[in-house]
Amino acid sequence: MKNKIIPPGYLYSKGYTNYVFVLLFLLYMFDYIDRMVVTSMFVHIEEAFNITHTQSGLLVSAVYWSIVLLTFPVSILVDRWNRTKTIGIMAVIWSIATALCALTGNFVQLVMTRALIGIGEAGYAPGGSAVISGLYPENKRSKMMGLWNASIPLGTAIGVLLGGIIATRLGWKHAFGMVALPGLIVAILFFFVKDYKTVSLSFKDKNNVVTKMKSKDKFGQFISRPSLILTYFGFAAVVFVTTSLITWLSTYFHVTRDLPVEKAGSMASVVMVLAIVGAPLGGIITDRWRLSNLRARLLFPALTSLLSALFLMIALWLTSGTLQYVFFLLMGVSVTAFVPAAAAVTQDVIHAGMRAMSYAVAVVIQNLLGASTAPLAIGRLYDLYDIKTAMNLLPFMLILGAILFYTGSRFYVKDLEKTERINLEAE
Repeated sequence: MKNKIIPPGYLYSKGYTNYVFVLLFLLYMFDYIDRMVVTSMFVHIEEAFNITHTQSGLLVSAVYWSIVLLTFPVSILVDRWNRTKTIGIMAVIWSIATALCALTGNFVQLVMTRALIGIGEAGYAPGGSAVISGLYPENKRSKMMGLWNASIPLGTAIGVLLGGIIATRLGWKHAFGMVALPGLIVAILFFFVKDYKTVSLSFKDKNNVVTKMKSKDKFGQFISRPSLILTYFGFAAVVFVTTSLITWLSTYFHVTRDLPVEKAGSMASVVMVLAIVGAPLGGIITDRWRLSNLRARLLFPALTSLLSALFLMIALWLTSGTLQYVFFLLMGVSVTAFVPAAAAVTQDVIHAGMRAMSYAVAVVIQNLLGASTAPLAIGRLYDLYDIKTAMNLLPFMLILGAILFYTGSRFYVKDLEKTERINLEAE
């Protein structure tokens, strides 16, 4: 049958491959809805539990700390056991944990259930990246990563929007319960998805003899690739900014413009949802540019991070009112355009049997230095000074990210040449 034809570079038919991709997209979207629904409810939770802005930031950081602790161990399970079943189990855990947030009676209980969400989400990004890298041809990798990562701003925007609306109309606890169920349904469907065969952790030595990897060989895969290490830290710098915006932009609009919480949340969600344009567009541009310049997958993140810094500087320092919001919107398009290209690098220059582990290292570093640190750092600066002063730190972090990506681009081609080419097999 026509839909059973397997095109070159694919493991399964295009129809089945795209079906798996849709499920991956939906799961990532619900991942971020469950993760970020809390941010537009800070005002309500602060009133209910009498907590500070810093403690509100902890409700986001708790998720990322769990991810930091568990993502690497879970990624080993993903690479060595079964990607699709591991993803299904994780999605069930985080969906149930989100629902449990509705049953909490104090701040400590809420922090603990938020941490449980992070336990479930710990290996999803590495697992999903490995599945996409295996199912699609290499020349489509940035594009598909871009489309997949568009689910992050979409989920974030939906979470922020729903959190504000439901909390205002029904109470903040109802929001957790209402967003948990759809993700649970998709999680169950994923248990029936086909995987590709686990790749043997072996390599060809100098004598062209296939040799099983030892611990030092696995470690050497990472430390011998400067482009990979610099990509990890570039990721962290930009993720510090995006997480700060996800967490505090609605509060920024609420305080600086004296807007109702629901309106401020809506404005913030529009800014972040524009990454739905930026992430796929970034992937498409990178794949096309890479046809003429292999360094494109790191040069493009350097350029977009620098452009985002410029837009954010103008928005925070030089403009107000409608013009300020226009520059926030421009930044919303550009700030996540780096993700598909940088994510593809974590898969390009590593052994095919270690792709989930490679992205797990990226997750650990970006969450430890970026996502888990940002809500607390901005919250602390807000407590000490004001929200405008706190947000002024962000353009400098984007400039740092641009420098790291550009430096990594100078090593990328050599690192790519070191990486052994392995053909994957369908399950």
